[in-house]
Amino acid sequence: MTTHFFGDTGVLTARTLRHVMRSADTIITTVITPIAMMLMFVYVFGGAIDAGPGRYIDYMLPGILLITIASGISYTAYRLFTDMKSGIFERFQSMPIARPGVLWAHVFTSLAANLISLVVVVGVALVMGFRSGAGVLEWLAVAGILLLFTLALTWIAVIPGLSAGSVEGAGAFSYPLIFLPFVSSAFVPTKTMPGPVRAFAEHQPVTSIVNTIRDLFAQRPVGGDIWVALAWCVGILVVAYVFAMVVYRRKIA
Repeated sequence: MTTHFFGDTGVLTARTLRHVMRSADTIITTVITPIAMMLMFVYVFGGAIDAGPGRYIDYMLPGILLITIASGISYTAYRLFTDMKSGIFERFQSMPIARPGVLWAHVFTSLAANLISLVVVVGVALVMGFRSGAGVLEWLAVAGILLLFTLALTWIAVIPGLSAGSVEGAGAFSYPLIFLPFVSSAFVPTKTMPGPVRAFAEHQPVTSIVNTIRDLFAQRPVGGDIWVALAWCVGILVVAYVFAMVVYRRKIA
């Protein structure tokens, strides 16, 4: 049964990846927004923002990486919505394949597509002056956190992808996720914010994730932020996965 699941998921993932590769404009669209924000904040606002010693691009890149992921997962919801409306799910139900494999194929495709987008954004950041003395282990830790964050947001994307009534509705859920880093430590220190805003910023998931990635890049001790970041990511992932599977079972029942 396990071999059956992995085999079916592999075939379905290859199918979804082919669709992404045939429409490379989705990758381009995903990276345009974060790259534009990076250019604007570094070259327009950067000189007026006091984020402490060091280059501003080094300070704000972790937030841009999270925005890149939030932009990318909207296409996961779109692809799922398109499959639902095309009747492909009903066709798969009549075939001897593992039913969860259909969803996992979209999830793995999301991870692959977002990985490409993140590499592109980091490449542009390097051209803009981003530098890190982080070693292999620190980069692997950053990659692991970004992967876990992508996985959590992707399962959130599955829910509107299955249940939305329109293309616009399927993708609209990502807008709050894209703007969440702006009310965090991603672009300015939270100590500069007024009381209620600061309280929210310091206790929402993006701040702990951004602080952890920033410390890893700078080779500073990560402290307790890494455990808070992991707890947020795992918690969101578990809740989103459970709700997504409930919606999926209702849709294919």
